[in-house]
Amino acid sequence: MLIFLVHIRDPQFYALPTKARAKNGRLQVMGFPPIGIMSLSAVLKRAGHECVMFDQANPETPNEVIIEEIRRHKPALVGLSFLSTTSYPYAKVLARQIRAANDKVKLAFGGVFTSLNAQLVKHQCPEVDFVCRGDGEQLILDLIESLDDPSGVGGVTWAKDDKVIHNPNRPIERKLDQWPFPDRESLPLDFIESMPLDVPAVLSMDRFTTMQTSRGCPWPCVFCDIPIFNEGKWRSRSAQHVVDEFKHLQEHGYGSVCFVDDHFLLQPKRIKAICQGINDANVTIQWSCEGRVDSVAQHLFPDMARAHCRMIMFGLESGSQKVLDRLKKQQTLEEVETAVTNAKQAGIEIVHGFFVVGSPDETVEDLRATFDFASKLRLDTFGFNRLCVYRGTPLWREYVNRGLVDDEADWYKYFKCSEIDPTCLPGEVIHSERSAGLRRLLLYKLRHYPVQLFRLIRRFLRYMPARDVGYLLIKPFLGAKSGATRAETVSRAVEHVAIKEAAAELTRLDDEVLAQVVRNSQAERQRIQAESERELPRTSGQ
Repeated sequence: MLIFLVHIRDPQFYALPTKARAKNGRLQVMGFPPIGIMSLSAVLKRAGHECVMFDQANPETPNEVIIEEIRRHKPALVGLSFLSTTSYPYAKVLARQIRAANDKVKLAFGGVFTSLNAQLVKHQCPEVDFVCRGDGEQLILDLIESLDDPSGVGGVTWAKDDKVIHNPNRPIERKLDQWPFPDRESLPLDFIESMPLDVPAVLSMDRFTTMQTSRGCPWPCVFCDIPIFNEGKWRSRSAQHVVDEFKHLQEHGYGSVCFVDDHFLLQPKRIKAICQGINDANVTIQWSCEGRVDSVAQHLFPDMARAHCRMIMFGLESGSQKVLDRLKKQQTLEEVETAVTNAKQAGIEIVHGFFVVGSPDETVEDLRATFDFASKLRLDTFGFNRLCVYRGTPLWREYVNRGLVDDEADWYKYFKCSEIDPTCLPGEVIHSERSAGLRRLLLYKLRHYPVQLFRLIRRFLRYMPARDVGYLLIKPFLGAKSGATRAETVSRAVEHVAIKEAAAELTRLDDEVLAQVVRNSQAERQRIQAESERELPRTSGQ
């Protein structure tokens, strides 16, 4: 059976095509590979089916090409996979375009957003035959055997005689070793590793991919839907299975891997076994991971560094204990400082901190404390993003109870907390304090951690024009009227003209307006991409 799988890109993370192709002839793009559809493709092929994947990061396969391929090959099922609220508008548009071109092909949605809003999605987007919930590996195998009558397929929401049917949930699958490694070679793209920043800062030109060694996180942070999606459970692959995948990737020429686990640093014995296995197998791939600062595995940071862990990312969120408690992070400022220090002392090259600004009950003093706290930490890189709320999180439920959002009317929308919560600071105050805080932070880093900063800049200079690297350092001091670097300009154009700021508005458009907006933004993106191919300097290593 022929299956098409399409990864719908969240415009916030739209990949940036580089000027040259890789040595193997593939187009190189900056961004994360679509590990979801790659995993499903491997499962389908092992079961004897044929699978074709499309990624919206690829400028050579826009919607029109995907639709034409569906017309030509008539697959039995087209699955659209996406993660977030901000991807949903694009998924709706593509689903309706596919249905207009072919009224027979079966369509399915999958991903976190659809899992948490399945019945609502089915009502709003009746063109889609199946809304799939939870883990997709066994689900898709069962579904393609029952396309005409999915009544016995757990985790599927569908319709019969104009009535939406919500099949029972599938049991959480704990035996993750049973699934094959993701099908990375069938997608005609090579991915380039970049920093978790708001500009395209290349970390290396090694062949890059992602790996998932565990699923879930049991902590109850109010802004996160991961515990709900995974029913509060954490599940992992065995250390040997992870090491075997590392060996497989090295054989295929990969040089760097990012773990997309929600919390890698949870089980010390498994972490130690993975590190030992990597070294015993002479695997030289560099890797990165994300975890909590209260992890009991911090004594293994030296082992991780020796096993080529290059970067650790922590969700730090705030430099105010009051705000951390409000967000139910269940961590302390002392734990934050200890974790960052331990990681740097262990020899981890890059330690990144994720922060949020604009939280409920956050004051100007709290915001300033956050930037002052971040300044003193031995962080190499950092990001300060507006806190947003979306359905499926504890904060959304709180806002429904407070009358700030309407669960029936707003379920598919995306809000900055500062737009709707009167306990948040106004947006203009947050922007002003963030700009001032970044200036203080950079000055502090230059004075107190010049060697650390120099090493990071030296890495960026390998792959970015010197003028852009310099501009990143001085931009916070140039005021609000300063322009963007070429790299930033291209990045934002690819992100549908600064879609980070417009993402909330996009989710609120009427469907009729949405379709035209998407068409316009796609045309603009293609124009900018063509310009970038002509004008961007060649990066080293290509």
